[in-house]
Amino acid sequence: MNQEIFNRTELLLGKDAMESICQKHVIIFGVGGVGSWCAECLVREGIMHLTLVDSDMVCITNCNRQLMATSKTVGQPKVEALRNRLLEINPDANIITMQKRYSEENKDEFEWETYDYVIDAIDSLKDKISLILQVTKRGIKLFSSTGAALRLDPSMVKVSEFWKIKGDPLAAAMRSSMRRHKLFPERKFLCVHSEEQPLPNLGKAFQDDSQSFGKVQTNGSLAHITAIFGMTLAGLVVQDIVKSLSSAPLHQRVAVK
Repeated sequence: MNQEIFNRTELLLGKDAMESICQKHVIIFGVGGVGSWCAECLVREGIMHLTLVDSDMVCITNCNRQLMATSKTVGQPKVEALRNRLLEINPDANIITMQKRYSEENKDEFEWETYDYVIDAIDSLKDKISLILQVTKRGIKLFSSTGAALRLDPSMVKVSEFWKIKGDPLAAAMRSSMRRHKLFPERKFLCVHSEEQPLPNLGKAFQDDSQSFGKVQTNGSLAHITAIFGMTLAGLVVQDIVKSLSSAPLHQRVAVK
C-alpha cells in the first residue's frame, strides 16, 4: 500500500486507526447516486477491501449525479465503471464487483461472514427490507440510506436511528410493511435521511431499462444531495472504526506516531 496516499488521513486519525480502516471489508448494495459517492469516499479514506453490488448499466441519465457516470462510461456495468475509477485512486485496493441485484431469493449467495460493514443504498422497497432483516439478523454493522430523490436543501440531510426518522416517506413505507408482515430488524441501525419534504417532479422521465428494477416511478434527483448522502454513509463507517479503538472523544486522543 502506498502510504503517501493516506498521509493526511493518518495525520488526523493516527496510525492505529489507519491500520484498522485498511483491514475492514465493506460491501455496498447499490452504487447509484448514493452508493457510488460512498464507495469513492471510503477508498479515499483508506478502505482497502470493498465489494460493489449492482445489476445496472450506466445510462445517460445517470450523468447528473452518479460518480462513475460520464459520456465515456455509458453502456458499461456500473460496478465495473466504478471499480475502474476507484483503482485509479488506489491501485492496491481490493475491489470486488458483483453485477447482480440483491433480493430475498439470492440472499444466501453473499459471503456475509467476510463483511465488517454493510451499506444499504438500494432503491427497491422489498429488496431494501430483505437486506436490512438479513444483515441485522447476522449482527453485521449496517448503515442505510432512505430517499435522496426529490430533495434540494443539503442542510436538511440528517442521521437518525431507523425507528426515529420523521417525515421520510420511504422510511414510513418500510416501517409499515414490517409491521404488516410482523418482520422486524433484530438490531437498531442508523440511516441517512432528509427532513425536507419531497418536492414534486416537474418534468417527464426519460424511459430507461437500466432504471427499472423494483422502482415504482422515476424521480428527479441532484448530485449535491445524493453525494452528501453517500459521503455521510462513508463517514459513519470511518467514525465507527475510530470509535471502536477508543471511547474517548476524537479530539482528546493522542495519535500514535
